[in-house]
Amino acid sequence: MAWIGRSTVRVEDERFLKGRATYTGDLTFPDMAFLAVVRSPVAHARIRTIDVAAAETAPGVLWVIQPRDLVRAGVGTFSNRIRYKGTDGKPMFETPRTLLAGERVRYVGEPIVAVVAESREAAVDAADAVILDFEEIPALANLEAALAPEATQIWQEAPGNIAFEHLLGDKEAADRAFANAAHITQLEMRISRVTAAPIEPRVAVAQPDVRRRRTTLYCATQTPHGLRTELASRILRVPSARLRVVALDVGGAFGMKSNDFAEYGLCVLAAERLDRAVKWTADRSEAFVSDHHARDNLWRAELALDAEQRFLGMRTESFANLGAYLAYAGTHQATNNVGGLAGVYRTPAMVARVCGVYTNTQSVSPYRGAGRPEATFVVERLVETAAAELGIDPVELRRRNLIQPDEMPFKTGLVFTYDCGDFPNLMERALAEGDWDGFSYRREVSEARGRLRGRGLAMAIEIAGGPPGTPFEEFASLTIDASGSAFARVGTHSHGQGHETAFRQILAEWLGLPPDWIDIAYGDTDEVPHGRGTYGSRSIGAAGAALAACRDEIINKAKRIAAHSLEADSDDVTFRDGAFVIDGTNRGMSLKDVAAAAYQPAMLPKDVEAGLSAAHIVSTKGPTFPNSAHVCEVEIDRETGVVSVERYRVVDDVGTVVNPLLLHGQIHGGVAQGIGQALLENVVHDGDGQLLSGSFQDYAMPRASDLPMISIDSQGVPTAMTPLGTKGAGEAGAVGALVAVTNAVCDALRPFGVVHLDPPITSEKVWCAMQSGNAPQAFNHQQERQ
Repeated sequence: MAWIGRSTVRVEDERFLKGRATYTGDLTFPDMAFLAVVRSPVAHARIRTIDVAAAETAPGVLWVIQPRDLVRAGVGTFSNRIRYKGTDGKPMFETPRTLLAGERVRYVGEPIVAVVAESREAAVDAADAVILDFEEIPALANLEAALAPEATQIWQEAPGNIAFEHLLGDKEAADRAFANAAHITQLEMRISRVTAAPIEPRVAVAQPDVRRRRTTLYCATQTPHGLRTELASRILRVPSARLRVVALDVGGAFGMKSNDFAEYGLCVLAAERLDRAVKWTADRSEAFVSDHHARDNLWRAELALDAEQRFLGMRTESFANLGAYLAYAGTHQATNNVGGLAGVYRTPAMVARVCGVYTNTQSVSPYRGAGRPEATFVVERLVETAAAELGIDPVELRRRNLIQPDEMPFKTGLVFTYDCGDFPNLMERALAEGDWDGFSYRREVSEARGRLRGRGLAMAIEIAGGPPGTPFEEFASLTIDASGSAFARVGTHSHGQGHETAFRQILAEWLGLPPDWIDIAYGDTDEVPHGRGTYGSRSIGAAGAALAACRDEIINKAKRIAAHSLEADSDDVTFRDGAFVIDGTNRGMSLKDVAAAAYQPAMLPKDVEAGLSAAHIVSTKGPTFPNSAHVCEVEIDRETGVVSVERYRVVDDVGTVVNPLLLHGQIHGGVAQGIGQALLENVVHDGDGQLLSGSFQDYAMPRASDLPMISIDSQGVPTAMTPLGTKGAGEAGAVGALVAVTNAVCDALRPFGVVHLDPPITSEKVWCAMQSGNAPQAFNHQQERQ
């Protein structure tokens, strides 16, 4: 039976829908203590004194952890994975980020003291009793302030508050392209700051095991093995064998939960000191000031075209807000996916300069797409703006410049080499299925109701399973027991993607077993010895490659066992549909029968060991490039500026689709997040670095009423980079949605002379743009069409 490509319902949903899931917040242990964190109320200051006397004598308090306690314990600092050079050519300064602030705080919410008590209420009350005295320093709450000539130095080791400068591409070739251009389009853009805001805030529980002299940390992380290494080696400075990390069910992660956080280390320290379980739970307000933020960068971009409107070159300069401290992958989203600026177009000469900038705000780290939505936003806004300036249909401009299928593999002008894809057909299908040609009628209907209507097209592409040249490895093991059941262990982690369903489908087809006979495990560093984790749309490709290697080893071994039992040559045995058959005969054995024989040494060839088990750590052949075409239509109320998304169509190419139902769920979620950032979401600080959007009263999340019905279709061009031909889908919706919505809004406002609006495109921003425009109230769309 074919399982790959079937829309089977998620097996996970039974426990989720019935309230049987196990989240970290559900865990309780006997004699468990609770931890609360005292955070900085100011964005930049020297700490004069920390008075914990009242906290230490408060009812139920077990330990007040101060910075000096960390020094005594020899606690280390977190690392930064991706390093570049500064503008002076010297190695990048790595900010010393530890569990508690030392002599200076650099953002509102930075941990200063932790209190452990018998109850959560007692810990919170005692934390409120800690008295802090500061000598405040001027704060730099945004990029403009941090880059100003007279700006305060956040780190003396980073002059001008510049963390690094990263240059990609061929500057000389790009400059020549612009010198020969018939037309140049220039645009300045800001990508707003957002927070992941998962439905489940972060929680950690540390449980010591005195007998084994080790501690188990339960937390909702996307990368259990990476977190264990960071905490054990860098922070606690103990062998990894002394720490076990378990990630249970996760209520949303989106990249933010792939990071290390101070609270996790504090819980482990407290548990080992007190010899009892210690739990920390963030409430929503604390999450806003303790979770990492994302995006937040400024772009200056320009596109060069020749007289036939063909792209010659692109130059970009971006400034990325990194926050006050470098997160583990804090430099990633600003740099590692800049190659996406090439889009799906033939732009031969490209150069991109990226500057990382320190500010007095929370750390910035990957969030769904991690630089991919930003790159797509820039190139697609340039294309739309160039089309308007040239008076050419934006669809026709794209047609002239799209990479053609027969040009694959295609080396872009910036880093990436696309292995496969059919971008022209993808776009034409999206236009047809989104009824692009029927837009004029819908616009007239909207105008009759006193509303503006606009349409936006976005061609999105991203890298998955990278980095280029050296894709990250992944672990998997597979065992078939004597009854014929299969047990798989993977180093990736599922936090909403449906891995338990998808991997069962894959193995069911490969092995000819019913899905119910297959067990999938992940998220426990004891049960799974190695893993990179889940991020960057990598799981099915990377873990699937490792499972394929396990499958091949087991099937080859099983062939020898079957041949021995059938008194045949193993070269004459073929495995198909869950059975081993002798070619040209009706003789064979089921996998179940072979498995039973595999555990009986007397029934095996002399040189074959008992059992059917394999484990592999492998990398894919190379990165993959999921791509999609998004068609969006919006309405704008003329009186209020309120934007509503009316229609949304996606045609995607994620290669082979394992489960269309799971794919559509992933795309829906990504599009919802893209629409949220385009119209609503924005992390805002005042001039003193105080967070003004610290709750859902101030930070607008998309609701069901903000979203249209999202129509999805697939045009899969399988890749040779992964065993299944899959390309990855977890971020596909988010990569294209931000700019598709922005393009549609700018199209609707073009009669008012609006060239560009930065997200979030709020009703106030739209209303002001309409009031300041010079266009007449009644725009002759019939004349525009002519």
